Amino acid sequence: MKYLTLRNIRRIYSVFFLGLFVLLVAMSDFRNMKGYEVSLFLELDPLVSLTTFLTSWTVYKGLALSLVIIMGTVLVGRIFCSWICPMGILNQWTSHLFNRRRPVDDYGINAYRPLYRMKYYIFTALIVLALFGSLQVGLFDPMAFITRSFATSLFPAINYWGTDLYIRQPLFHGGVLIALIFLGVLFANRFLSRFWCRALCPLGAFLGLLSGFSLLRIRRDVEKCTDCQKCLRYCHGGCDPHAELRITECHVCMNCIEDCPEGAIHFGLPRGTSSMHAPLDVNRRRLIETAVAGIILFPMMRSVVNAKSVPQEGVVRPPGSIEEGDFLRRCIKCGECMRVCPTNVIQPALLEGGFEGLWTPILINKIGYCEFNCVLCSQVCPTGAIVPLTVEKKVGRPPFKKPVRIGTAFYDRGRCLPWAMNTECIVCEEVCPTSPKAIWFETTEVKLHDGRTRSLKLPRLDPAICVGCGICENKCPVHDRPAIRVSSIGESRSPSNQMILEG
Repeated sequence: MKYLTLRNIRRIYSVFFLGLFVLLVAMSDFRNMKGYEVSLFLELDPLVSLTTFLTSWTVYKGLALSLVIIMGTVLVGRIFCSWICPMGILNQWTSHLFNRRRPVDDYGINAYRPLYRMKYYIFTALIVLALFGSLQVGLFDPMAFITRSFATSLFPAINYWGTDLYIRQPLFHGGVLIALIFLGVLFANRFLSRFWCRALCPLGAFLGLLSGFSLLRIRRDVEKCTDCQKCLRYCHGGCDPHAELRITECHVCMNCIEDCPEGAIHFGLPRGTSSMHAPLDVNRRRLIETAVAGIILFPMMRSVVNAKSVPQEGVVRPPGSIEEGDFLRRCIKCGECMRVCPTNVIQPALLEGGFEGLWTPILINKIGYCEFNCVLCSQVCPTGAIVPLTVEKKVGRPPFKKPVRIGTAFYDRGRCLPWAMNTECIVCEEVCPTSPKAIWFETTEVKLHDGRTRSLKLPRLDPAICVGCGICENKCPVHDRPAIRVSSIGESRSPSNQMILEG
């Protein structure tokens, strides 16, 4: 039993959970994967559950799993951060691999710093925005952050250097920016171990608040402690276990218990000689200032042109997406739908739909198209921003009467080969998947420049049949700016984003 130590047990658990997370994200584009398997870590996230509840006043079915983490935290503290969280585990490994310091330097690095208050201010701002109906938790939540980074940057990069040349290389809109932010977070560990976890993570702040009620804690025996500070060397949270341990910062990594040469630290209920725990270290004035800043920021975000205030033609949401206002109140920008999309059409938005829509999913048909019989994106959304669909419901097969429409295609006759250049082209009609086809031809006699005439098929589109899948735009031979393009108008999810006149 020599190697069955608390440190090694935690390492085994961390390897297991990080490996499980990577496996679920990597395998999420396999059609036999279920939505609840792929989004497991996101559904375990208490911060996602809390903020989506505040914005929509409902708890989506899968998010009930977060109660497991909440109850565990109230019982034993922030065990999630060091034992389960893939972002925390990755930060810890990065800190360990790229830093080789003397013990005295580790003591200084792992001591508590006022900088660690920052995550509580970030948490406060996100909660205030959520209370007003703006869900921005996906910008900082570790589960959404790492899922989005893996899906849009890491796995595409691995695929690029892979050996299988038959797999289409996925491309992502703004993927470099997401990759740089992710790499920047990892690189910050070079200067301060677990920088993200200690200073920025709002989920850590939420779990820290909950851990203040924990029954079982790390405790220090003041009579045995010699203040050697050896417990600081491998401390994950920077919680000062050698002094008045800051329970809200403790990650329950258990390293201090094994590193203490006097046996002065234990985990469990208090003893007669146990030291007191330090209270939460936040500046109340800063908290109030942060809350006020959030209150001011909210109307600024809502008083601009975005996809909610004015429908935007380029903001075409995945099939099954709910109405734009509700969509923004539920989408956490995790990128799961982008990862599972077989044609790579679902992309992270930049500012097409306003700041609130940053990194939310949109369809860019020059990159891919919405596969007519595919509903994978609706199966993996952890918060209900995209409701589950069946193929029958999406395409309008019985018992459903109408298909799900995500937009409408329009011809640019000045760029269409038959209309503008008298050149035969039937690509858009050939690839149209609806039955009957939304694209049809009008045969007419056209006069050529040399005086001859020829019979030519001119494409036309029936907007009542078109579902906006975008395959016509994707396959159009006019590659730089296709002659047929899909707009968001006519989408099933919006009663207002419709054409005024009907033919």
